[in-house]
Amino acid sequence: MDALGADLAASLREDAAAWDARGELPAEVRLAVARAGLLAAELPRAHGGLGASPAQLGELCARLGGVCSSLRGLVTVQSMVAAALLRWGTAEQRGRWLPALARGELLAAFAATETEAGSDLAAVATAVEGHGEHGEHGDELTVTGEKRWITFGEIADVFLVLGVSGTSDGRPAAVLVEGDRPGVVREPVRGQLGMRAAQLAHVTFDRVRVPRANAVAPPGFGLSHVAAGALDHGRFTVAWGCVGMAEACLHEAAGHAVRRSQGGVALAEHQQVRSLLARAVVDSRAARELCLRAARLRAAGDPDAIAETVAAKYAAAAAASSVAGGAVQVLGASGCAPDSAVGRFYRDAKIMEIIEGSAQVSELHIADHLLRSHGHRQTVRRPRGAARGQGDPR
Repeated sequence: MDALGADLAASLREDAAAWDARGELPAEVRLAVARAGLLAAELPRAHGGLGASPAQLGELCARLGGVCSSLRGLVTVQSMVAAALLRWGTAEQRGRWLPALARGELLAAFAATETEAGSDLAAVATAVEGHGEHGEHGDELTVTGEKRWITFGEIADVFLVLGVSGTSDGRPAAVLVEGDRPGVVREPVRGQLGMRAAQLAHVTFDRVRVPRANAVAPPGFGLSHVAAGALDHGRFTVAWGCVGMAEACLHEAAGHAVRRSQGGVALAEHQQVRSLLARAVVDSRAARELCLRAARLRAAGDPDAIAETVAAKYAAAAAASSVAGGAVQVLGASGCAPDSAVGRFYRDAKIMEIIEGSAQVSELHIADHLLRSHGHRQTVRRPRGAARGQGDPR
């Protein structure tokens, strides 16, 4: 599995610009990813996965990220939901959902973000009535709320929804909602800055009734455990996807600099171009090293792995943005063409600085981890979600 997904990524590279222009990841592509066992590759084989290590999952996301961020996003959201169920689902839930997610029989989406709940996920208002008690429908829960910017929300078969219990204490709750249930309404999003093939949607849950067995973890665990675990997994895969973007942009920029001449002199001979490429090399390699460190800590079960993942995602997103911006500069007009991979990555990189923890929220979390190691106790008020290392999910 050392080259997990390499052949598939290579075979799809030339098609990615068309997906971006069309605003859709074709069904046959999703099927190809599923057939290759890549949708939840890190799941244990007993649950239908490949048992991929964190490093193998990371390299897979780098390969896919170097082709198309939406393609990597497909693996990210599927893995986020699968990881949450593996850790916090019941034996019955794991047996029912995980093999179907691993085989791609079901496509998943993580529905957390709301208009007033982005970086502060503790502010979600979606109500999960009947959670923790016998509701008006006995063995059913009722989910009501509006979620925004949901990756693959347009086509997802099942949503992992973050809400609050309808009881008086309003504790965070997580529940699985099948996409074909009455009351699930999808509003496709088009023309966003980046990840244009990720079939984003705003999703409304209008008193959607689901079995009580669809609740994931007890009331009160929805944010601190279920959502936190999913988002941690998402940050890890996003970080590696950014490494893939940065490395792909560096490859394109260096090749163009060697082939292209200006005033009879190859671009590669211009000092400013060389300086730009040198910075890109350092940024992309540094991001990769941080991602590898996060992978090692995750494999070892080290408690510092969560904080290291935040740092890796922060650095990798910044590297993707910086390297893509420099590559566009080197390529000039060709880097701005509609079918330019570098131009597409330039747009996607900005999105990566926002999702699964914005750069600013990540800075707070990274500083917290450092200062706590020196005995500092938190006194500055900031978003409750940010205090747990959360950010804007997709």
